[in-house]
Amino acid sequence: MKILVLPGDGIGPEITDATMAALNALKRKLGLEIDFVIRDIGFAAHAESGSTLPDNILAEIDDSEGVILGPCDTYGYPDAVDGGVNPSMTLRKHFNLYANIRPSRVRDGIPATVKAMDLVIARENTEGFYADRNMVSGSGEFMPTDDTALAVRKITVKGSEQIARAAFELARTRRKKVTAVHKANVLQVSDGLFLDCVKRVGENYSDVELDDVLVDAMAAYLIRRPTDFDVVVTTNMFGDILSDQAAELSGGLGLGGSINAGDDRAMAQAAHGAAPDIAGQNVANPTALMLSVQMLFVWLANHHGDNVLSEAAGLLEAAVDMVLSDPAKRTPDMGGKAGTNELGAAVAAAIEV
Repeated sequence: MKILVLPGDGIGPEITDATMAALNALKRKLGLEIDFVIRDIGFAAHAESGSTLPDNILAEIDDSEGVILGPCDTYGYPDAVDGGVNPSMTLRKHFNLYANIRPSRVRDGIPATVKAMDLVIARENTEGFYADRNMVSGSGEFMPTDDTALAVRKITVKGSEQIARAAFELARTRRKKVTAVHKANVLQVSDGLFLDCVKRVGENYSDVELDDVLVDAMAAYLIRRPTDFDVVVTTNMFGDILSDQAAELSGGLGLGGSINAGDDRAMAQAAHGAAPDIAGQNVANPTALMLSVQMLFVWLANHHGDNVLSEAAGLLEAAVDMVLSDPAKRTPDMGGKAGTNELGAAVAAAIEV
């Protein structure tokens, strides 16, 4: 099995190195037959090839079972005509990775804003208000006059039903409840279509409870009563915002695992950004990328019926939890003093115990 590893920009190479220490420990422990192939993207690739996402990367992904994507500093990229391509957006759209799955859970001993939380947000990933992925040609944002900017919101039956099915299937493995988040009281056509699609898909899952909540109320409920929710399904922008909120409430984006999944391919991607201000200082938290890879292993195990990969996912998460339970092994964002590479080495050691 081949997994393509794309470290990205800023802290990306550091957290990737720490994550690879854990993954190499898993290979030794379980005899995993995985070839982790590392390739440059972002600024490093642009300096070499003139593009932040060289064409050969897409071809290599076609030849891979999965992808591990580090954070990308897209704000600093040159214009598209000068080779500034957003890797995350391009890969999600090109490979139809329509489901962005973002769990948030309060972990024992980790400081968090809320006392308890264990939910997953299933965010539609390929349309919505995102101007870089909702048009076949051109941008979803434009200015008809010098003083007016417009944005197109794209909601389709296909996109809505895909993410709804992913949410209901996920709920069947958890506490069997789905909450659809929307703004159909105002966006009656677009969010009305989304909500109708979720309800229609839900008719095929009689064993799963379905309710729906307005997005502004949901932002409050995540703070006031987060334990009411199991799997939350929503559109692209709402999911982007709410999943970051949930991650912060449950301990921070540094703990936020995430995968982008389609029908035949998945990509692990930490929820946070490239944090160029702390790059090279050995203080970045690699936990989010490790937990994203754990999610990728679960997806691959289910997709291929691979019990060894399932065992690897369990070992990786258990090792992360064991290390984080020791305050001395936490990075500064979690109140500790450990470095990025120290945390990676500690997780690797916990795996090999």
